[in-house]
Amino acid sequence: MATLKYSRQREAIKEYLSHTKEHPSADTVYLHIKKEFPNISLGTVYRNLNLLVDTGDIIKITFSDGGDRFDGATIPHYHFFCSECGKVLDLNFAEMERINQLANEQFDGVIEFHETKFHGRCGDCIRNARVQYSG
Repeated sequence: MATLKYSRQREAIKEYLSHTKEHPSADTVYLHIKKEFPNISLGTVYRNLNLLVDTGDIIKITFSDGGDRFDGATIPHYHFFCSECGKVLDLNFAEMERINQLANEQFDGVIEFHETKFHGRCGDCIRNARVQYSG
């Protein structure tokens, strides 16, 4: 693969994603980056996000509804999706590698990694529901 030419815009996108825990959509990344680069196009943001995914600098989290979110944390971890507010939260488990080992013991082949997504309601949504029903 050819070496990528340095891009201030791509570097700003990577920097933003490395410092947020929000798992933003491409549109949210665009709105944030547009503050620093007012002339940037949404297409440029999409192209740079895809390049960063291809180079392994960020992770793309795909939703069943077709929407994608992006994560600057590239170390293996799981994600939790709140079905009520739409938040995406990181979950870290020391057992991730052990799950690969267990799966390999039951599989005729080699499992190199796995992805697991958890779905439910986040703590904020549960607390907000309690406040609404008690008030």
